Amino acid sequence: MRNCPICGVSRYKINNGECIRDATANNSRPAKVRWYLQIIPRFKRFFANEHDAKHLTWHADGRKSDGLLRHPADSPPWKEFDCLYPDFRNEPRNLRLGLASDGMNPFGNLSTNHNSWSVLLMIYNLPPWLCMKQKYIMLCMMIAGPR
Repeated sequence: MRNCPICGVSRYKINNGECIRDATANNSRPAKVRWYLQIIPRFKRFFANEHDAKHLTWHADGRKSDGLLRHPADSPPWKEFDCLYPDFRNEPRNLRLGLASDGMNPFGNLSTNHNSWSVLLMIYNLPPWLCMKQKYIMLCMMIAGPR
């Protein structure tokens, strides 16, 4: 599809950098660019490191089950997922991930029409004191483009 089905704006740029409604050239440049950073090699490094691998099973081995909500593993959606997929639940090394996205203006000028969206991945298998540390939050994708 060369145009957005909702707003009708072209997904491609013309030579002067502005988007047009009907881009017909086969060698058009995309209006938005997405950079994908591979996550599988990073997961492999987590499991290869003995210290990190021990923490990746904390939700099954070291968690206190006292009825209080202290970790995502204590939440009703986590328990419901465990009931729906018992094979996934039975292997504590299966990773449970959280995905977050937020837009930002890279130039700090609110009048510009360029922004970037970062897509972050958090590993919920880790204990709460490590779950949201910068070391364990992975940038897996950046989407840059006009608005």
